[in-house]
Amino acid sequence: VEKIEEQLASLRIAKRSTLSEEPAYLLDIDVSRPAQSESSRFVAVSCSNKSIRVYNRETLNFLREYSGRPGILNGVRFAHRCDSIVFSACSDGTVKCWDIRLATQKAVQVFSGYPSNVFISFDINCSDLIVCAGTEKVENDTFLVFWDARGITDCASTTKEPLGVYSESHNDDVTRICFHPIEPSLILSGSTDGLVNMFDINKDNEDDALITTCNSDSSVSFIGWSGKDYKQVYCVTHDEGFCWWDIAQLDTEDPITLLHILDVRDSVCVGNNRLHYLVGGLYHEKADKLFLIGGTSTGNIHLISCSRDGLSLAGTLCGGHAATVRSFCWNLTDESLLTGGEDAQLLLWKPGAVERSLAKKASMKIASSVQNRVRVHNSSLKSRKK
Repeated sequence: VEKIEEQLASLRIAKRSTLSEEPAYLLDIDVSRPAQSESSRFVAVSCSNKSIRVYNRETLNFLREYSGRPGILNGVRFAHRCDSIVFSACSDGTVKCWDIRLATQKAVQVFSGYPSNVFISFDINCSDLIVCAGTEKVENDTFLVFWDARGITDCASTTKEPLGVYSESHNDDVTRICFHPIEPSLILSGSTDGLVNMFDINKDNEDDALITTCNSDSSVSFIGWSGKDYKQVYCVTHDEGFCWWDIAQLDTEDPITLLHILDVRDSVCVGNNRLHYLVGGLYHEKADKLFLIGGTSTGNIHLISCSRDGLSLAGTLCGGHAATVRSFCWNLTDESLLTGGEDAQLLLWKPGAVERSLAKKASMKIASSVQNRVRVHNSSLKSRKK
């Protein structure tokens, strides 16, 4: 574990993307899965200006941009078995799919929901067979909507109707969807109702599909799988809480809660640097170790090690971002980290890297008028923090 922490702490900036003409917050990042080649070729970023931007993985050179206008694009994911297919959920009630190999700006596949659906979260399962998206609450309705994703790698431009929905398990916005990394039928959903639900979608109906419900007691901002064979589930909340559960204990007398921390900022000592917020978590397979990623409003990034005994600071990455970091993507293949922030910068960090251009970008915190969906920290939970 110490070696892994040393490795994470040795991350240095290898590349920076050039700033675009229309700066935007970088809200979500994904890298393409390696196809024939050893390394992934592309990085896709979901931006606050309603667009998806695609970059070269190694150089961070800008390649393409896709727009969801008039809708807002939320989240970005590459297909697992084709590194040129990229998805995003859209507030217009669709999940859109693009093929980076094509020059067209038009989505090659549109997964269409129901008229009232506003999708704010989604994921595609590890076999690329099922897409699931979560909705905002409209009147009293909140949905998880599912589609058959087969044929995406060679699809003509078609619109697909849903296979079905789950409608009973959450009663507020579904903020996160996360399929299991190796079990294609297992899926997690997290919501502002505080619940993290685990389903087996091979079951015939929603009641039978619901395996367990874990309560975070707060609005869920990030969820993920961890542990050997990914038998653990964790979540981060919008008020900087952290919950960690062992699903393998469901059929035993032992409690499933490994750790429940109401406010991580109060429980991790980071010296004079402070911890202002959490972004999410990453599970390091080789070390069988879970880490949280958080930071400061000035752009420093804290890597926090999780154990059953509590949380501890594993390292701090400085000198990269000039404002709040909003997104990250961990790449196990080469142990690298991608981060995006409110300074509109996309950074690639690698162990022991040396940045060629030492000219640090000037601070360019963007006016909040460009963002359509602010971090919930700053809105609905503001009153709680006063």
